Amino acid sequence: MKKAILGRKIGMTQIFDAQGRAIPVTVVEAGPCTVVQIKTKDADGYEAVQLGFGEVKEKKLIRPIKGHFTKVNVTPKKHLREFRLDEISYNVGDEIKVDIFTDGETVDVTGTTKGKGFQGVIKRHGQSRGPMGHGSMYHRRPGSMGSTSTPGRVYKGKNLPGHMGNETVTVQNLEIVKVDLDKNVLLIKGSVPGNKGAILKIRDSVKSAK
Repeated sequence: MKKAILGRKIGMTQIFDAQGRAIPVTVVEAGPCTVVQIKTKDADGYEAVQLGFGEVKEKKLIRPIKGHFTKVNVTPKKHLREFRLDEISYNVGDEIKVDIFTDGETVDVTGTTKGKGFQGVIKRHGQSRGPMGHGSMYHRRPGSMGSTSTPGRVYKGKNLPGHMGNETVTVQNLEIVKVDLDKNVLLIKGSVPGNKGAILKIRDSVKSAK
């Protein structure tokens, strides 16, 4: 990973290319981000860059966080995230904007998916329902739990009802259709994890198809 930035998901829309084809895109407000901390192997055991994004009133911060910003003389930021870059060429206080990316570049986007609460196996795992006849009495249940006396337990990995969504997910090889430098906006082809307003980690693709 050579470059990265934090962003906020604005929503989805579509744009048209030179041939008139509609392209679905996600609008992401990316940066500007401020370098809040540089982590080193000697001091922290690993190398990373901590970025801050979004404005927040100082009175809303707890003392340890307020001291974290005061120590490095950086304006308080609402969101903090770390990125482990191959080569760290930033200093504390540097500003990172969308101009680090270009049109046509591919990126990996990490975000938290929408929470769906407790769901059954049909919605959670895509299983089929049972017979809907009145005598069936087995419509949306998970199915066989496995063998009886041997081994006498439910196998690991059995698809069962449970909590769905609200997970950290990375979508790889998404194309940047357009970079708007004036508005600090990225138009990324396709969808990205999270609802509107979700905080996203955007970095150059590790498995670029190009």
